[in-house]
Amino acid sequence: MSSRRLEAHRLGVDALIDAWEAAWSDKLAAAFADICSERVHYEDPLTVEPIEGPEALAAHAQQLWSAFPDARLERLGERLTDGRYVAAPSKLLATHREPIAGLPATGRFIVVPCVFYCELEDERLLRVRAFFDMYGVATQLGILPGHGTLSEKALLMLRGFGLRGSR
Repeated sequence: MSSRRLEAHRLGVDALIDAWEAAWSDKLAAAFADICSERVHYEDPLTVEPIEGPEALAAHAQQLWSAFPDARLERLGERLTDGRYVAAPSKLLATHREPIAGLPATGRFIVVPCVFYCELEDERLLRVRAFFDMYGVATQLGILPGHGTLSEKALLMLRGFGLRGSR
């Protein structure tokens, strides 16, 4: 792909990922149908199995919006693309205000760096896989002990990992 054509494509990719972040941030369930293929395939550490279709993705997003009503995604760095695939670093900022999956609201504010690895088809999202640190989320919510704490060491010992050296 020529450098001029690649730059034009990159501008389109940036607009697409901006729209993806806006759909999550502005709670625009219908926007997923505009930016995703009808066959969109979505996965993240919280999904038991892949989610397929814009409607199912919107329902998944609704769970986040219900528990974290102020949730928003922000660009975290440069997006990388080769024309077909995109790696888009973002961060989720949100306050846990309502129960989710049996976990009572903690009232805690979280910042979750994540990377969306996407495959494009006809300038829409065909496959999206989100990567983020679930242990980090759990420590920010106060569910699991923080890294390096005595509580973490006790938990690791109970799990059979023994003690780690100091960091």
